[in-house]
Amino acid sequence: MCATFITLALLVFSHPLWATVEYIRVPNGGLQPQAAVDTQGTLHLIYFKGEPAAGDVFYIRRDSAATTFTLPLRVNGQASTAIAIGTVRGPHLALGANGRPHIAWMSAGDASPGMHYTRLDDKGRAFEPQRNISQNAIELDGGGSIAADALGQVFVAWHAGNEGEEKRRVWVARSKDEGRTFAVETPVSPIETGVCGCCGMRALADSTGQLYLLYRAAAQQIHRDMTLLTLKPDAARPSHQTLQPWELAACPMSTAQLHKTGAGVQATWEKEGQVYWTRLDTPDLLFSPTGEGGHRKHPVLSANTRGETLLAWTEGTGWNQGGALAWQLFNAQGAPTLVKGYLQDTIPVWGSVAVAALPNGSFVIIY
Repeated sequence: MCATFITLALLVFSHPLWATVEYIRVPNGGLQPQAAVDTQGTLHLIYFKGEPAAGDVFYIRRDSAATTFTLPLRVNGQASTAIAIGTVRGPHLALGANGRPHIAWMSAGDASPGMHYTRLDDKGRAFEPQRNISQNAIELDGGGSIAADALGQVFVAWHAGNEGEEKRRVWVARSKDEGRTFAVETPVSPIETGVCGCCGMRALADSTGQLYLLYRAAAQQIHRDMTLLTLKPDAARPSHQTLQPWELAACPMSTAQLHKTGAGVQATWEKEGQVYWTRLDTPDLLFSPTGEGGHRKHPVLSANTRGETLLAWTEGTGWNQGGALAWQLFNAQGAPTLVKGYLQDTIPVWGSVAVAALPNGSFVIIY
C-alpha cells in the first residue's frame, strides 16, 4: 500500500516528566476509530465512513518510522453493510498471529443479519470476502467484538436473543486456524445475567489463549452490572464476576474496552456519567479521572512501557449528538496526574475516540 496520505496530527502535548500525547483526527471524516499497535510498532487503524445506518469500514496503517498513514482499504467487500448508529455498533479490530488484522462488525439492514468478519489476505494488499459468522444467534442490537492471539485463535463475540434483554446471552464463534474457518457460535454468558440490549461489549485474548469478555448485564431489566467473563483454554465454561453493579431501569447505551499490557489486562467502562478503569488482577481498585463527572461516556485506554495509562473519553455526546474529547494520564500506581486535556466540540455525531501506546512510550489519541 502506498504511504502518501497527508499527516493528520493536529497537536502534540508534551510534559518533561510524562509521556508525549499526539492528537490525530480520523482520516476522511471517518467515525468510530479502532486502533492497535503490533510488535513492530506499526499503528493499525480502522474507521467507519458513510451513512450511519449503512456505511463502510476502512483500514489504514502507519509504520513505526513513518509520519503518514497508508491509503485506505475498504474492509467490507459488500458496500454499505456496516452500521454506526448509536456509537455502540461500530466495527472492531484485533491483531492476530504475525500482526494480521482481523475485523468484525454488526451488519446493516435486513440483508444477511448478524456479525460479519474478514481478515487481511496473505499478501497484505486486500481484505478477504466478508463472511457472516453468526449462524443461529442473529438478533443483534448492541454490536459485538473480536479478539485474536498469536496462537492462531480468533474469537468473534456478540450478544443476541429475542425474548427480552433479561434473557439475552453473549455468544462466541471460535476459529483455530487464523480465521479461515469458524465453529458454530455457542452461548457463554449465564442466562440469569441477561445482556443490556443497546450496549456495546468487548473481547480480548491474551498470549496464553485466555479469552476475556466484558459486557453490561440486564438481569430483571434493572441490574446493569458491568460483568466480566473469563474463559481459560482448558476450561469447559467461563467464570464470571461483577466488576461494578448499577441499578438502572433503562438502557444507558454504554461502551467498554479491554486492553492488554505487559503486566496484565485493563478494563474501562462508564457508570452514571463517570468513567472508570481497573486492572483485572486487582478489580476492586477502581480509578477515575479528576474533575466533575456527569456527562462522560465511551472510555478507552492504553498503557505504555513505563506503566503509565492514558484514559480518554467523550463528554456531552448522546443520541444524534456530538461533544467534546477529554483525557487524563495516570501514573504507574494508577494515580491521576496533572497531565490532561479537553477539546471542545471535536467529537462528531456518532463519533468516539481511540488511544494507543507506541513503542517509544508516547501515546496517540485518534478522534
